[in-house]
Amino acid sequence: MTTPSSIESVGADGQTSRYSWFVLAMLTVVYTFNFIDRQILVILQEPIKAELGLSDSQLGLLTGFSFAVVYVTAGIPIAWLADRSNRKNIVAASLAIWSGMTALSGFVQNFTQLLLARLGVGLGEAGGSPPAHSIISDYFPPERRGTALSIYTAGIYVGILLGYAGGGWIAQHLGWREAFFIIGIPGVLFAVLVALSIREPIRGRWERVAPKASTLKDTLNALRQRPSFWWISLGCALTSFVSYGNGNFFPSYLIRSHDMSIAEVGAVLGLISGGGGIIGTFLGGYLSDVFGAKDRRWYLWIPMIGGVLSLAPALYSLLGEDRFWIVVSLFPTNVLSTMYLGACIATCQSLVAPSMRAMASAVLFFVLNMIGLGLGPLMVGVLSDLYQPIFGDDNLRIAMLTTLTVGMGGLFCFWKAVQHLLNDLAKPQ
Repeated sequence: MTTPSSIESVGADGQTSRYSWFVLAMLTVVYTFNFIDRQILVILQEPIKAELGLSDSQLGLLTGFSFAVVYVTAGIPIAWLADRSNRKNIVAASLAIWSGMTALSGFVQNFTQLLLARLGVGLGEAGGSPPAHSIISDYFPPERRGTALSIYTAGIYVGILLGYAGGGWIAQHLGWREAFFIIGIPGVLFAVLVALSIREPIRGRWERVAPKASTLKDTLNALRQRPSFWWISLGCALTSFVSYGNGNFFPSYLIRSHDMSIAEVGAVLGLISGGGGIIGTFLGGYLSDVFGAKDRRWYLWIPMIGGVLSLAPALYSLLGEDRFWIVVSLFPTNVLSTMYLGACIATCQSLVAPSMRAMASAVLFFVLNMIGLGLGPLMVGVLSDLYQPIFGDDNLRIAMLTTLTVGMGGLFCFWKAVQHLLNDLAKPQ
């Protein structure tokens, strides 16, 4: 009988083992739970707003800034621990915490209680991705990391698909509180399976170097010498500024401006945003690996091309009046605008030594989430409230157009990163 330890090794032809793909599948499911639990509030925010009497600014605070502050602050020390200890145990414990806090959200009675529950979700999710990125980088060689990390990142959009479609249906037929219970509890159970089935890989196995512990100072010094890392981080942050800001309010936009029910919005956005995101994320990593085999700059050119091509359908989705074509335009928007993250994570993992990877991912996600997740939804919510006396019922639409305009700066950041990338990759680790 084949055992996990026997299939974990790499064959003579250098092909990635079956167990590596199993680990990737398990971690992708974890990331799916991550985004189901993160995005469930987005599809539920209209009935929650009505029952608890919230403003758009409070919704932006709940779905963005308050969550992001805890997420990024806790991410740094957890990543430091992950670079020195058992990473899969950290992932399993984090999954149990954020899923448990999601279930507890079903009991809240006011804004403050919901805010505290979301802070707990953010604390748990802080321990998810940086250790997972590091594990995947030790199970997959550099030439396959773009594809592997894009498959993992596609868990975002599987989570969005299930969170939107499932959350919308549950909210309409059972209630928004029941949606939190039904979504949160399975994650706690899956955390046990993760702890029992994933084996901790050898750190730095593909680099053929003896791993040594790196301090936070060592990692920051290495990153300081690699300007491409910071331009990539800013590019990802401004891109996610749009995806979180507008994405978190798109259900409300369709309900308010186009008279769709919460179940209709959940089904449509689940299939379009989730399905399009899965395709775009995979394509971004796969195409980067294919073209990047000859020139590593393709790992940034692919996100740039996707970002430019996504602008036209994104504008129509906000300016159009025909509900059918608005929904249709969302599909290419989501395919093209999601091609950046897997390729960018893979590039950042290659810029640093194996002992710095979890911390490097935590720094990347600190920048990405403080600007993207933290400020994106908050800006849309605040602008929507400010624009209401000026634009009336179009207030949310104009707020989202403003956010899209600001987010275009991410294309410039990716272009700047390209100028430094090859030189930074050549620097000793």
